Amino acid sequence: MVINTNLSAQSSANLLMQSSAQLSQSLARLSSGSKINSPADDSAGLAVSMNLTAQMGRNTAANDNIGNAISFNQTQDGYLQQVSNALNRMSELAVQSQDVTKSDSDRSLYQQDFNTLANYIGSVSTKDFNGVTLFDGSQLNVTIDSDANTFSMNGVDLTGTTFAGLANDSISSMATAPTALNDVKTAIAQLAKDRADIGANMETLTAYSNQLSTLNNNLSAANSQITDVDVAQESTNYAKYNILVQTGTAMLAQANALPQSVLKLLS
Repeated sequence: MVINTNLSAQSSANLLMQSSAQLSQSLARLSSGSKINSPADDSAGLAVSMNLTAQMGRNTAANDNIGNAISFNQTQDGYLQQVSNALNRMSELAVQSQDVTKSDSDRSLYQQDFNTLANYIGSVSTKDFNGVTLFDGSQLNVTIDSDANTFSMNGVDLTGTTFAGLANDSISSMATAPTALNDVKTAIAQLAKDRADIGANMETLTAYSNQLSTLNNNLSAANSQITDVDVAQESTNYAKYNILVQTGTAMLAQANALPQSVLKLLS
């Protein structure tokens, strides 16, 4: 029996230290709800979680971009609905001006209405959305994923001759009205195509948005498996390490008391 080196106490102290560390870790996990509170808890898991979290953030940003692009298309279509109404009215005026029972003064009134509507279409062609021109025909590339891949939206051009040329048409005479009517019919056909393109843009962008939302849900579930604590399991661990700390403390006290028995040999 020796008193300078108490191996039992050293062993008990080492085991108590380990149990105390595990108990502290269990407390941290239960209080934070996360299995990884420091890189030492799971270094590989932390790296994977950081990458997943960053990708989810980029997906959210891309989804915001898509939402803004859909709003851009909705704004375009809102204007084009009014342009459609104007073109329909212009076509009616072009037909009415060819009525043989109408006088030239009647046709001059039709012409005034026709010009007003043509000027309205011209004013719509200059509109913008947050500083971005709506109707210059440009294709806009919208980011659709975390890698910044893009989708090219079909542009709408109200500045070309198909629409802008209507301001030069005349329905003030029987001779010129048929030409004006043909120009309006051409513009109506082009407008129908433009609105169909806008519809295709919105449909495609909505599909990409839904895809990103689904992807983020899956990434979040994967990240949860890595980082989120299982409270039931961790509560069991906490109870286990709490008991080990208490018993380890008691055994360390007993181990420290063992050398005192040497005194009996000296008495």
